[in-house]
Amino acid sequence: MLGALLKRVSRSFYLTIRVLPVGMREPVGLAYLLARAADTIADTPLIAPEKRMELLTSLRDQVNGLPDPEALARIKAEVASRQKDSGEKVLLESLEPALEALSQLDGADREAVRNIVATLTMGMAFDLRTFPNESSGRIGALQEFAELDRYTYLVAGCVGEFWTQMTCAHVPGAFAAPRETMLERGVGFGKALQMTNVLRDCGKDLRIGRCYLPAAMLARLGLTPPDLLAPDASQRARPLLFELAGKSLERFREAVEYTLALSRSSIRLRLACLWPVLIGLETLLLLVGNKAWLDPAKAAKVPRGKVYRIMGCSLLLVASNRLLRIWLERLIAGIESRANLAKHRD
Repeated sequence: MLGALLKRVSRSFYLTIRVLPVGMREPVGLAYLLARAADTIADTPLIAPEKRMELLTSLRDQVNGLPDPEALARIKAEVASRQKDSGEKVLLESLEPALEALSQLDGADREAVRNIVATLTMGMAFDLRTFPNESSGRIGALQEFAELDRYTYLVAGCVGEFWTQMTCAHVPGAFAAPRETMLERGVGFGKALQMTNVLRDCGKDLRIGRCYLPAAMLARLGLTPPDLLAPDASQRARPLLFELAGKSLERFREAVEYTLALSRSSIRLRLACLWPVLIGLETLLLLVGNKAWLDPAKAAKVPRGKVYRIMGCSLLLVASNRLLRIWLERLIAGIESRANLAKHRD
């Protein structure tokens, strides 16, 4: 049942789950489903932010082993019924079996899933506290880069830690580097992907009142968050796009080292890490070349056909550190080159 749910709510992550070693599939899949359910609660705009926070806290408490059938009933009645996506509706209506499956995991896996869901819900709560209601017509903004960096940890960097813990627990000997090194690189891996998401989705987020681009960094360009809705905003804010893309590339280098530190015999794990790195870098390449990057209608998105080609090529190269490094470094160099050329043209 959980596999069918994964397929309905995320086809891409479903493919990643299927390629994982058997022992990792259930805890990682459960963590994803529970976090996705929490995210759906946090992002349902027809419900007041205070009510979303209450339901989010309740779900977190239930993940931590405090049953609350009444809260589950409220989630079904107040949130599931409002979902246009049938997969998310079914997910919210299937929380009881998901929580039951969590209770049946072995102790270490259960604790790891509880910890990752708790951290992710902290990131969701941060959004609800920081930004105004989506229908308010106002824009809230992060203030400093440190705040953005912390946010990327809460919603993605922590996933890199969890992934590393699951790998160490279920595939001992998979890493060629010490556990602590891999935990640190895992955080960078997650932050790289989230920073790319922030830049890709910036135009859409602005229109629901959320500016993740730090106000202090915008001020250096003479911009305020509301200015980013103007027709010429993409051009005026491009220097900040390049600066944050550069910070994302620093994290992607950690993601590259994370992937290449996996044993060459751990083909499934390598693929599960390689695909998001490659797709993330391809997205960043599109972003730095996108002169209308703040227009939600022109958001950078890797075409499905390109994704399939990436996956096909990766199957041929996955066991070769040398060839993978060449591929990944060329992508990184292409991003840096495109950003530098754009800077000179600007």
